[in-house]
Amino acid sequence: MSDESPETLRQAARDALATSVLANNRAAGRRVAAAESCTGGMVSVALTDIPGSSDVFSAGFITYSGNAKQSQLDVSSEILETFGEVSLATAWAMAAGALANSDADVAVAITGIAGPGGGSEKKPVGQVVFARALRGQDPDDYFTQRVQFDSKDRGAIRHAATLFALDLLQPERDSLRPSEDIALPAS
Repeated sequence: MSDESPETLRQAARDALATSVLANNRAAGRRVAAAESCTGGMVSVALTDIPGSSDVFSAGFITYSGNAKQSQLDVSSEILETFGEVSLATAWAMAAGALANSDADVAVAITGIAGPGGGSEKKPVGQVVFARALRGQDPDDYFTQRVQFDSKDRGAIRHAATLFALDLLQPERDSLRPSEDIALPAS
């Protein structure tokens, strides 16, 4: 049994994955970007905490409000009004906007409800929506997925969402296509 705190273990897992993402994208000659809402920049911080990340990390967009999603990522008001800020369509548009507004080759987007409040029956606390866009890819093939993290703990949800998003930036995820909803534990 480890005597390390949960926060120390979370940090170690995050750092190891971010290091791997940077190394694998560096080897592939690619740059990455992140468009974040509920994670509030945690994906960008994870990547930029690693020394030498500037040759791979292109841009991070923290778009917590609908207005920020519109002004920084060109998410249309129609998408936000029709589907809401936590939706597959919004995550898709965020990822597309991150590519359009950076020199990244691959972008990930995260929007969700980290809690402890703000959830509803249709969009409960722990629901996070992800999108992944690859430059040159048919936009109809962008990966999108809604994940229900099984937790009410804000820190656990945000950490789990950060790790999920980092993993989406791995080159071996290039073949992913739109997916079914899934449920995962958050720790």
